[in-house]
Amino acid sequence: MEEPVKRLPQTGIDRDEILKRMGEYGATDADWREARTWSLVYYLGEKHTAFLKKAYSLFFSENALNPMAFKSLKRFESEVVRMTATMLNGDSRVVGTMTSCGTESCLLAVKTYRDLARAKRPWIRKPEMVVPESVHVAWEKGAEYFDVKAIHAPLTKDFQVNVNAVRKLINRNTVLIGASAPSYPHGMVDPIPELAALAREKNLPLHVDSCLGGFLLPFVEKLGYPVVPFDFRVPGVTSISADVHKYGFAAKGASVILYRDMRILRHQFFVYENWPGGIFISPALLGTRPGGAIAAAWAAMMAIGESGYLDNAKRILDITRKLIDGINTIPELYVLGNPPMSVFAYASRQKDVNIYAVADQMEKKGWHVDRLHRPEALHAIVMPAHENILGRYLDDLRESVDYVKKNPELATKGGAAMYGMISQIPLRGMVKSNVLKLMEDMYGSEARLPEFDEPEGVEARPADLTTRLAMGFLKIRNRFRK
Repeated sequence: MEEPVKRLPQTGIDRDEILKRMGEYGATDADWREARTWSLVYYLGEKHTAFLKKAYSLFFSENALNPMAFKSLKRFESEVVRMTATMLNGDSRVVGTMTSCGTESCLLAVKTYRDLARAKRPWIRKPEMVVPESVHVAWEKGAEYFDVKAIHAPLTKDFQVNVNAVRKLINRNTVLIGASAPSYPHGMVDPIPELAALAREKNLPLHVDSCLGGFLLPFVEKLGYPVVPFDFRVPGVTSISADVHKYGFAAKGASVILYRDMRILRHQFFVYENWPGGIFISPALLGTRPGGAIAAAWAAMMAIGESGYLDNAKRILDITRKLIDGINTIPELYVLGNPPMSVFAYASRQKDVNIYAVADQMEKKGWHVDRLHRPEALHAIVMPAHENILGRYLDDLRESVDYVKKNPELATKGGAAMYGMISQIPLRGMVKSNVLKLMEDMYGSEARLPEFDEPEGVEARPADLTTRLAMGFLKIRNRFRK
């Protein structure tokens, strides 16, 4: 393997050579162009991608830090916000900003409602928010960053948050209720109308995290599929986040956070008036805000339009239904819940078919597979490009299930053994400390993936962090056994 670069070259390298190297480095990445991935990249084909690159490059150097200097970017942002608000049934009072990603949108919701509570209820010293167990991990990050304790409400058997549990968890320190539309792990929309009624009763804000579904669920509903009301039509919903770079098919990173009115949004803004460099104002977390991402989001929405999003939604839902039906025809597997859109999880209904072992076999066939814990399952987010590989995926899945069933010992080997062990370790603090060590190795001066002594039968995938982490635990366990 080529040694990593540790210092600037003495003289600049030829630009064509640099681009050649970059292409070679990317050759081993997950193959999203051929629809071998089920997350991470939202791809609408090369023609659309080429268009986004042109739109992005037109504003490649512009910086939305100063909207007075780059009025074009402020126009793009304002129009993206307004189009998104209209799509989500917001009236003229709904306001918001663009952000760099769904995580930033979720972080800002935590920060905004913490500060709103400080202004209205200054006696709160230890703010809390009540969120589903299935809420995106970005909310956990927000809790840690902004010192708001996350109180987790359990799920029903249908993988939606239990509203009665939410009610019982609310107390005088609660500053926010969170919900998902849909949740990332299981693809289920939480009972937003019931949560909104509870929020109004308790005089609390309700944020709907629709980063994943915001640019798909409105069109799924228009196609006649049943969708739990989740947007600004529901009284009590005070804010919504939606990622344009997911099913809006914009360039990364582009998300939108919307609030029902300016009385809430004003608590998101940062102003510092005593800096020697002048008065500093920032609408979101970032200072420098890349103009290309804002411009490309506007371009994507204008180019696709409502009819285009409807067509995409129809294609995606058709593929999803065929995929779910295909999985459910495999006797050993079942899809969790009844997801309304294109993200879902599926698990094994038989003890002799280890779902992680099935994932190992699928990876050997060239698929990039995402694994879940609680319950142990595999995950899929469907894109239009999956239309061309649907039959191949289902054939490979049937073959993998059959192979694992005939070879149950695979549950104790490879990634299956590692994932099974990591999900069952009871001391979660130990898990966290070892993950931190993993990150130190990855981002330290050597910037390398950690190396472990690989136990017999383990085929470690260097990019598979959970497998690498589990191998570290295995090494610790073996050390204690000696």
